[in-house]
Amino acid sequence: MSRLGDADDPRRRVLVQALAMGLLSAAAPARQALGDELFGRTPSKLPEGQSIYKISGSATVNGTAATLQTPIKATDTVATGPDSEIIFVVGGNSMILRSNSRLELAAQKDAKDSFLISGLRLLQGAILSVSRSNGLSLRTPTATIGIRGTGVYMEADPEQTYFCTCYGISDTTAISDPESKETVVATHHDHPLYILANAPAGQSIRRAPFINHSDQELALIETLVGRTPPWVFPGSLYSAPRRDY
Repeated sequence: MSRLGDADDPRRRVLVQALAMGLLSAAAPARQALGDELFGRTPSKLPEGQSIYKISGSATVNGTAATLQTPIKATDTVATGPDSEIIFVVGGNSMILRSNSRLELAAQKDAKDSFLISGLRLLQGAILSVSRSNGLSLRTPTATIGIRGTGVYMEADPEQTYFCTCYGISDTTAISDPESKETVVATHHDHPLYILANAPAGQSIRRAPFINHSDQELALIETLVGRTPPWVFPGSLYSAPRRDY
C-alpha cells in the first residue's frame, strides 16, 4: 500500500509545483502531457455534478458498482475491492479511498445540501482526505477524532488505527480508553499516531512514523476541489516526506 516510492518521483514533484503555480492548462501541451502520464489526465477542479475523478479496480456506492458518472452524497457508503482505489469529491471534501476499504459518510443535520458532510466512519481500510470544515468528526473501530481545517490520512482495523494529521488540528480519543486523548496542531505530517484497541489505561495513543501517503496525493485531491495544500508555494520545489521519525 506504500506510496513512498511515488513521493520520491521527481516528475511528480514537478507536476505539483506546476499545480501550485497554476501552469497546467490547455495552453501548455507539454505540462498537459506530464499530468496525463502521471494521473491519467491533468488534475483540475471537478465540474459541477461530478463526484468521482478516478476508479482503479472495483468500487461500490451503497452496494452498487460505481462508474465515473455515479454521484456520491453525504449519506452514502463507499467501498473498494482488493487492489482497488477510488478518488472522489463530496462538497468541499476530497478523498482517496484505498483497497479493501469501507467508508460511511454522515450528512450535516438539517442540511438542505445533500453534499454537506458532518463525519466519516472508516470501518476498515485506509483513506486520505482533505477538508476545510471547522467541525468534522471521524470514527474508526478504535478512535474518535474531531478535525478542523485539515488534511488527514487514516488506516483502520479492529486492533488499531493509524492517524496522521497532515495539516490542521485534530483531537483524538481512544474509544476503549477515554483517558487517552491527544490534540495535534500540524503543518506538515508533524505528529502521526497509533490508537490501540487494547492497552493499559492512559497509554492507548502512541507516536507513529510517517507511512503510506504522500504530498503529491494531497496536492491532487486538493486540486479536485479548487485548492492547494497550505505548504505548497510557487517556486518552492519539495519532496515528501519532509519529516524523519
